[in-house]
Amino acid sequence: MRVAFFGGTFDPVHRGHLAVASAAADAFALDRILFAPVGRQPLKVAPPIANFADRLAMVRLACNAASSHPHPGGEARFAASTLDAPHPDGSPNYTVDTLATLTLEYPTATLFVLTGADTFLNFRHWRGSDLLLSRAQWIVASRPEFPLTEGQIESLAPTPTQRTRVHLLATVHEDVSATGLRNRLHAGDICSDLLPPDVAAYIQVHRLYR
Repeated sequence: MRVAFFGGTFDPVHRGHLAVASAAADAFALDRILFAPVGRQPLKVAPPIANFADRLAMVRLACNAASSHPHPGGEARFAASTLDAPHPDGSPNYTVDTLATLTLEYPTATLFVLTGADTFLNFRHWRGSDLLLSRAQWIVASRPEFPLTEGQIESLAPTPTQRTRVHLLATVHEDVSATGLRNRLHAGDICSDLLPPDVAAYIQVHRLYR
């Protein structure tokens, strides 16, 4: 089994996230992609605008909608996850710890982490970066506005073995600015061009991002 952990704020989850997941599923024959909203990111000062419960609910709606319309791209493999739920003491969520938990849940699976190029370039600032590369393979999605070069990867000083565990995904052309999306939502736009319908409806009903 091939399982990918897809973490992030998902504030809110949007079509760009789904496009990345679909492309990764196609390219790397993934059996399951776990969309995991993060409780508290260590490297971000500002907290998400929507609370964890709302972000998780929106991710579930997006994954359920994708699963109800499966196609060869593999959207039916998407699932919401509480792996990165807030800690009771409010401490940050570290990916190295999350992957340790994921290894226990899927002891025989080949594990991947799906992330964006901009996030991956901060990789050496993460806790246990060498452990991260040993606990999972990494799928790094570049975008037209943020292409990832081989030189940028080499600047992170991976060992030859570590480099074999980093895979580039350059087939995603749907780029969404989360800040721009939230600004539009704040102004009253339903953003039907950027959000899955069920997510857009949830935001309107719960009056999020106003």
